[in-house]
Amino acid sequence: MELDPVLLSRIQFAFVVSFHAIFPVFTIGLASYIAVLEGLAFKTKNPSWVKLSAFWTKVFAVVFGMGVVSGIVMSFQFGTNWSNFAQASANFLGPMLSYEVVTAFFLEAAFLGVLLFGRDKVPAGVHLFAAVMVATGTFISSFWILSANSWMHTPAGTEFRDGVFFVTSWSEAIFNPSFPYRFSHMVVASFLTGSFVVAGVSAWYLLRKREVEANRRALSMSLWLILVLAPTQAVIGDFHGLNTLEHQPMKVAAMEGNWETSRNVPLLLFAIPDQENQTNHFEVAIPSLASLILTHEWDGEVPGLNEVAVEEQPPVAIVFWSFRVMVGLGMLMILFGLAGLVLRAGGRYWRTPWFLQGLRFMSLTPFVAVLAGWFVTEIGRAPWLVYGLMNQSEAVTPSLTGGMALFSLIGYIVVYALVFSAGVYYLMRVLYVGMEDDDVEEGYEAERPKRPFSATHVPFEIDDQDRHKPLNQGGN
Repeated sequence: MELDPVLLSRIQFAFVVSFHAIFPVFTIGLASYIAVLEGLAFKTKNPSWVKLSAFWTKVFAVVFGMGVVSGIVMSFQFGTNWSNFAQASANFLGPMLSYEVVTAFFLEAAFLGVLLFGRDKVPAGVHLFAAVMVATGTFISSFWILSANSWMHTPAGTEFRDGVFFVTSWSEAIFNPSFPYRFSHMVVASFLTGSFVVAGVSAWYLLRKREVEANRRALSMSLWLILVLAPTQAVIGDFHGLNTLEHQPMKVAAMEGNWETSRNVPLLLFAIPDQENQTNHFEVAIPSLASLILTHEWDGEVPGLNEVAVEEQPPVAIVFWSFRVMVGLGMLMILFGLAGLVLRAGGRYWRTPWFLQGLRFMSLTPFVAVLAGWFVTEIGRAPWLVYGLMNQSEAVTPSLTGGMALFSLIGYIVVYALVFSAGVYYLMRVLYVGMEDDDVEEGYEAERPKRPFSATHVPFEIDDQDRHKPLNQGGN
């Protein structure tokens, strides 16, 4: 059987990106949560906030490290598997990736050490500032990466001449038509992911009656965020859908499983798309609802996939079902947010076993929703790498063979499996140990930081006669 280097390169990049995406989507939200905890600890001097901050900083460190390891190889693939694309887009993507490193990664790396190791070694205000800078760095990083990715979906501010993209307007290229919606959608997804993970872990501790006061506070904060952010994400998703309908109509057609351009299009709750025959089987639908959602009109026109040739259509089944998984989990998140609000009466939200068990399950769903949304976005763009201008066959490395692509794909799978296993094992150990009293040994009660060489200081005996008499005076 002949191995297709384009297909294998797509699978390889999809695997690496999917593996990597689950880490930054968590650390972006968690970094901001830690910054808030540090602010509360600095203001109130409450040891519960210090415990929470110290504990979640440990979790952040592990996940951040896994994200760096898994993500550093992605840019290499532009050269190894997609060299034609790398050469064509270098005028824009080269500076964008450099800006991300210079403005975001350096900022995070510089202050992450202070956040991790400086709790009792620097003033409390400096430690708080480090937490804020790490959180800021995650936002800056996502800004550049999502701008670059959005440009591939809605290219703007560039001119495609002789197989090369030339930047004609940096502002139009950076703030391309889909970027505001994609950026806000991902940021809110990050906050939701962090909220559900914190809520799930807090629920697990509360079920075991461990650190009840601190985890009750953490759960309360998370549920307020979920209550606000889950419906907000649905609204942002609606605007994002309108933007996608305007700029990438075939992606929307695949999301809806719509083959014929028509009005009063029903919303398919269930169907089995048959791309070979350009039809659906076993449809379960709500009349006209797809038109209403996508165009905000009952009789709005929805494009059909048959407007383009079959080879220009995205893989419909994957996009269709990934979209429904994402939306279904989003609705479930809204329900849990509302349930948390109802259970606040009498403080039942942290004492109701079925709700706490449900939150444990829900701690994993944001990652599934993010991956499903990523599949909709990236697979729905196929067969284009730069939408409407460069397809995947044109972008692949000319000298790449199917055997080479398969070899590197297997290598990535093996290495990433080892990295993921080791990371999850250590993360589970951190979660099992939980919050240690050593984390707040001094907390924010100390008036000054410890000196780096304080361990070499000779201890003194304090008495009424000689307040500075060395303990070992006498030479013994």
